[in-house]
Amino acid sequence: MNASAENQTSGSLDSVKWVLVFLLLGGAVFGNYYYGDMSPLYRALGVVAAVVVAGLIAMQTEKGRNAVSFAKESRTEVRKVVWPTRQEAIQTTAIVLVATAIMSLILWGLDSALFAIVNFITSLQV
Repeated sequence: MNASAENQTSGSLDSVKWVLVFLLLGGAVFGNYYYGDMSPLYRALGVVAAVVVAGLIAMQTEKGRNAVSFAKESRTEVRKVVWPTRQEAIQTTAIVLVATAIMSLILWGLDSALFAIVNFITSLQV
């Protein structure tokens, strides 16, 4: 088998798997509605089971394998991040709050000045 024929077969199997995934998820929604008179615990367990099975099937597709690989790589990258200390976080938050307060005062003053100018020009009292 050449690569294109193998890729075509894999693509058609992936399509079948995705149809199965969506049928399972749709069945979970329908089953939750249809068995509305049953205990919420049993319905929740059924939905969770259907979602887990659908997820396992989805992970067997090419896109699913790519998503799992991406998640693993993302986890590795998150471990490399140097998180700020508590003191740095507090100082940065204080800077943001002060900058926000200053900008709000500037915008309030600008708004008041423009309001006064418009009232002067139009002679309307609000």
